[in-house]
Amino acid sequence: MAEFVYPPVIRAALTAFRALDLRIDIVGAENIPATGGAVLVSNHISYLDFLFAGLGAYRGGKRKTRFMAKDDVFKHPVSGPLMRGMKHIAVDRTDGQPAYEAAVKALREGEVVGVFPEATISRSFMLKKFKTGAARMAADAGAPLLPVILWGTQQLWTKGRPKTLTKRHVPVTIMIGEPIELTAQDKPVMVTRRLRAAMSEMLDRAQRDYPAKPSGPEDSWWLPSHLGGTAPTLEAAEALDEAEAAAKAERRAGQA
Repeated sequence: MAEFVYPPVIRAALTAFRALDLRIDIVGAENIPATGGAVLVSNHISYLDFLFAGLGAYRGGKRKTRFMAKDDVFKHPVSGPLMRGMKHIAVDRTDGQPAYEAAVKALREGEVVGVFPEATISRSFMLKKFKTGAARMAADAGAPLLPVILWGTQQLWTKGRPKTLTKRHVPVTIMIGEPIELTAQDKPVMVTRRLRAAMSEMLDRAQRDYPAKPSGPEDSWWLPSHLGGTAPTLEAAEALDEAEAAAKAERRAGQA
């Protein structure tokens, strides 16, 4: 079936990346399968991660990734038509079953489906707890899991920081790990632990090999605390997320 929306969006993104002279380094592109369904599983440190994770799959095998994203994005007058045109999958957080079924169907039809198993952006820039949905849908569809690690994207636009979409020369690492094949005997919880362990090792390598350092103390916000940066620890970030979720729930209750 012809794609009318995705190709021009890819061209526009690549043009923007070139204009900003982003130093994009894709590692492990050969791990992207040329055909067949696959669950692309990425860490989440920026609002732009779907662009860069998708770029890894596209550069690796001209694969177009259908990302699962919260349905609010599909309701927006600008992003909504684009998301639907690119055949991304809307997730209603009050009832995720229809999105899950749509994702499994897409996988069985040979699509690459993109998932952020942390569900929300990690304020600590380290891996949060993973949900098991990616492992479950890979098992149901008989598709491999593709671990992907992004690093550097948080410098452009992340939670709690102003947008810096015009920042130039930012190094961005896109690391694609070896596919994780599942068997019928594999338990989703155990597979998820294995996946997270593999991605933790990849993230450590991406951070260690990253070619840029903060320009000074005021620029160390994008570096995790254990590496000498001022990003919150995992525990502090979790507390911030819980407070934000509680505030949202209170606002919803007030509106009701």
